[in-house]
Amino acid sequence: MVEDEMKAKVLEAALGHVPFDGWSERTLKAAIADAGVPVALARSLFPRGGVDLALPYHAQGDAGMVTRLAEMDLGALRFRDRIATAVKTRLDLADRELVRRGTTLFSLPQHAADGARAIWGTADAIWTALGDTSRDLNWYTKRATLSAVYGATVLYWLGDESTGRQATWDFLDRRIEQVMQIEKLKADFRENPLGKAWAAGPGKIFESIRAPRLRDDLPGRHQG
Repeated sequence: MVEDEMKAKVLEAALGHVPFDGWSERTLKAAIADAGVPVALARSLFPRGGVDLALPYHAQGDAGMVTRLAEMDLGALRFRDRIATAVKTRLDLADRELVRRGTTLFSLPQHAADGARAIWGTADAIWTALGDTSRDLNWYTKRATLSAVYGATVLYWLGDESTGRQATWDFLDRRIEQVMQIEKLKADFRENPLGKAWAAGPGKIFESIRAPRLRDDLPGRHQG
């Protein structure tokens, strides 16, 4: 579509301005001029200004990650290592200064929900790429947990000056280990008498909870 092409041109033109002016109105104006896109059309494509540039950039990174993961042979890895590989792959595709500017943008109260949806979208993309087929409450808890891990890792990564970002990968491994311990506790609970009683009673309620059937219903899919 012509509009998609125009949107891509403006976003590409914006990337060189973001390190200096952030994901801002000033960046959008400069990008529109550089891309040679009619102002009225560009304004209709990015009605909220800079935030409508930042979200497609983030979604672009998610799509690139999914493509790379599909090209990898992850079958021999432990599941925790597959998750770590996915997060590393996602961060390898990101420009730290552009992400830093995005973090500043999404820290603003009016854009905090957009930032949360973007991170949720990344967590969903990772779980989906790794073949997650859960359809009950686990669908939500897996994405919520990974969203927290990913968000914390990004903040650590932004300040990491270690060789090869090794300190970040060590931090990520520790966060995933904590998650694995929680999952083990949950599994142990399900196997003990109290857990079985829960599953037969209150737990039945949660079995009726289903993940969204349509991709457009996912919290992380409203990214422009």
